[in-house]
Amino acid sequence: MNAAPINALNLAQALIRCASVTPQDSGALDVLQKALEGLGFRCERMRFEEPGADPVDNLYARLGTASPNFCFAGHTDVVPVGDGWTVDPFKAEVIDGQLYGRGASDMKSAIAAFVEAASRFLTEGKPSGSISLLITGDEEGDAINGTRKMLAALKARGETLDACLVGEPTNPMKLGEMIKIGRRGSLTAKLTVFGTAGHAAYPHLADNPIPRLLAMLTAITAEPLDTGSDHFQASTLTVTTVDVGNAATNVIPGMARAGFNIRFNDLHSGKALSDWLRATFNKIAKPDMYELAIKISGESFITPPGPLSTIVAGAVKATLGVTPELSTTGGTSDARFIKDACPVCEFGMVGQTMHKADERCAVADIENLSAIYLRVLQSYFGAAR
Repeated sequence: MNAAPINALNLAQALIRCASVTPQDSGALDVLQKALEGLGFRCERMRFEEPGADPVDNLYARLGTASPNFCFAGHTDVVPVGDGWTVDPFKAEVIDGQLYGRGASDMKSAIAAFVEAASRFLTEGKPSGSISLLITGDEEGDAINGTRKMLAALKARGETLDACLVGEPTNPMKLGEMIKIGRRGSLTAKLTVFGTAGHAAYPHLADNPIPRLLAMLTAITAEPLDTGSDHFQASTLTVTTVDVGNAATNVIPGMARAGFNIRFNDLHSGKALSDWLRATFNKIAKPDMYELAIKISGESFITPPGPLSTIVAGAVKATLGVTPELSTTGGTSDARFIKDACPVCEFGMVGQTMHKADERCAVADIENLSAIYLRVLQSYFGAAR
């Protein structure tokens, strides 16, 4: 296939101009599909829906049918704009060498950079295998009708991924600093403690839930969960809210609530932490005196340093002259689903402005990222084909 190369900056601008705030697509997948079909990719829309969740459009594109199948994964959905912008968040202007717009960093520019890399790779000839893109519109939302269901659909029909590079903005301050080879798990909990309302002057006639709630929170925050593991930093438990909603100064409330989040490493599992929380709380309050609602959005995972991370790190070194750190820091990503299908790592833009007002990335970084992705493809499939 000798298709003309794609210009990553132009494609990134076209994608940013689609206001694809989760779960709206706003034409972003149409823009991407048109570019990929022009390169010879077979594109398939995957739309999923279920009760209680917004329906979501996704895109799977593949060029070739043979193995190995090298996949690039990402998302075209973005978070809401918010306040404080000095430019139009969906105009995709270039100002002083910076591309501005919601999704510039997270992660439409990375998608565009990979498409340019693929287009340049294809001018050299066909790959000795397949190149695919797994693009969801549900990464910034509940992640119910996106990557997880796409992977299940591919598996059901016998289609496999052999390696996957996710284009999340992994670099803290400068392109080339960091490759993510894993992520911590995330557990979010809502704790409701019950009591009996009463007059503040007669506490013996009431049952104040606040001291009990505070004792329960103290019990789980008094000691660190761990000190870290070989590839992970220490797990953290962060109390995010304590709510009573009592406007009266002379009334003991009948209920108190708190919320907290645990980011956990590979020394724990979501189930083990859930069991620990309940066992700890049961030492302070009877089970009928509280409710604990737990949501586990992802388990910790790691793809140990190996062929894939070596290829990506080598491409970074060859392009930028720096050796990236292999890290597991940060929040969750859809790599938590992909790791069950194949080896996966993440490398993309600088994340300093992601989810912020005036989100942006350097045009030079888009060019360099495209060059890195091209070297990844060349190394993975072999420069001589």
